[in-house]
Amino acid sequence: MNSRKATAALALATALALGASACSSSSNSKSSDNGGKKSGGSSAAAAKDAALTGIVNASSTKGGTVTMENSDVPDSLDPGNTYYGWVQNFSRLYARTLLTFKPAAGKDGLTVVPDLATGLGQASADAKTWTYHIRPGLKYDDGTPITTKDIKYAIERSNFAPEALSNGPTYFKAYLQGGDKYQGPYKDKNPNGIASIATPDDTTIVFHLAKPFADFDYLATFSQTAPVPQAKDTGADYVKHIVSSGPYKFASYEDGVGADLVRNPQWQQSSDPVRKALPNEIKIKFKVNANTIDNNLIAGNDTVDSGGTGVQSNTQAKVIGPKYAKNTDDSYAGATSYLAINQNVAPFNNIDCRKAIEYAIDKTSVQTAIGGPVKGDVATTLLPPTVSGYTKFDEYPSAGGKGDVAKAKASLTACGKAGGFTTNLTARNDRPAEMAEATAIQNSLKQVGITVNIKSYPSGKYFSNFAGVPSYVHQHQLGLMLTAWGADWPTGYGFLDQIVDGSAIKPSGGNNIQELNDPAINKALSDAIANTDATARTQAWGQIDKMVLDTATVVPLIYRKNLLYRPDSATNVTVTQAYLGMYDYLLLSSSK
Repeated sequence: MNSRKATAALALATALALGASACSSSSNSKSSDNGGKKSGGSSAAAAKDAALTGIVNASSTKGGTVTMENSDVPDSLDPGNTYYGWVQNFSRLYARTLLTFKPAAGKDGLTVVPDLATGLGQASADAKTWTYHIRPGLKYDDGTPITTKDIKYAIERSNFAPEALSNGPTYFKAYLQGGDKYQGPYKDKNPNGIASIATPDDTTIVFHLAKPFADFDYLATFSQTAPVPQAKDTGADYVKHIVSSGPYKFASYEDGVGADLVRNPQWQQSSDPVRKALPNEIKIKFKVNANTIDNNLIAGNDTVDSGGTGVQSNTQAKVIGPKYAKNTDDSYAGATSYLAINQNVAPFNNIDCRKAIEYAIDKTSVQTAIGGPVKGDVATTLLPPTVSGYTKFDEYPSAGGKGDVAKAKASLTACGKAGGFTTNLTARNDRPAEMAEATAIQNSLKQVGITVNIKSYPSGKYFSNFAGVPSYVHQHQLGLMLTAWGADWPTGYGFLDQIVDGSAIKPSGGNNIQELNDPAINKALSDAIANTDATARTQAWGQIDKMVLDTATVVPLIYRKNLLYRPDSATNVTVTQAYLGMYDYLLLSSSK
């Protein structure tokens, strides 16, 4: 570490030592050779769950084409306009960030290492000032130099321009000095941008925060820190002509169809200790039927399902059989599937009506609908057991997670709806498992007199156009909304902040879709992330989780597992818990 001062260093080291799962830091050491030698886990022969702790089909051979498919479209491949975990993983192929998670097997993959930066952040004693230095001589795919001014601009456009880029998180906006006043580069024409990000020279960047933030090195792994040259930025249309800072560049991109990535001749292995860049080409297709993707994987026509959420329920029985089981990895996703109850949609403005939902849902039927225990465990908390700060509790107990009809009906009587009511439930129509969850919930609620109309939407626009848009939700009376969440980084704050803090409610693209804005919860989150006592901070996350459940605005359903399938042609395959238990796309290559 460059700095061992203050709470920031302590928080970082403690979180990493716990080895928790993350969606989105540790030593300055160089990464291991990932091109076929041991890297954070042993090289492993193809066997069931082998990629959970080792690298399957390890190879150092350059060449071949990695072929990916996805059942819908991404929110965006623009590194500054995405919140999907798989895009964060995928974007590392063409967008380098200040720091990144080490491409390695097992818990070693949770280690944060320098990427563009020469080391981890240098923190002030109060954890309010963070300094990074980037490697000299870096270039974009067009040969122009990469500077820290480009990193500053990338953060400004991604955090302060919701009118153009609405999908990503806004941690930088929330914590930078003056973040509540700066209007973003498209509206504020001051060429110096926000004053709290300083770039005294082309290789130095300094962040001045309004309040302590002990986990700041985790923010430096976000794709939002991938540099963007202001002269090439076209706002929401930048996705059509992304300028690459990584080993691959876009040979083609067609909105809603797919993309083709080829080698970036300006990328230099000597300036990138993280990536081996073995494949010659990476192809990705969108809007492919989920069951078709499974069949293509089994036939060896694809390398990976880029969504990383595992095979579909009707494929599961086939791949867990004796012929294909050796090609599967049942990975904990570090994520929880849950039902959001929007408290601004009647009758859920009454807590007892919300409690009726909490008690009525048969979670074991939801588990069965998605494929049984192989797809996850019944949940009682938002924080999954793999995230630092998890505390076991159950605020709405029932026998074996099967629901409590008597308590549900009593809650309905208490909220003045003894005869039940009608409401709408949303789910993503290109995710068969989520649609199955919706049907199971519909059946559960019917038992207590609640009629549910299922409204389905495409996942690529689920948050930007529908469930994440409060005005749309209110207008269409979307009282219940299915979703799933994994930690932005492996601590309770990294999991909870964007889904329960009131500041995370946005006009569109928000993930706090229950619109929870509880002052006590907001304050507890802010106080905990500034706490200099790492043990107390970790305990706080479980306490906050319980505070959220007591509002009855979320129903935890399943601690998710991903039943992944890897074809024999896939090489250097390992699961990364840093990105929701999917395969690590920086390591992945192909023998085809």
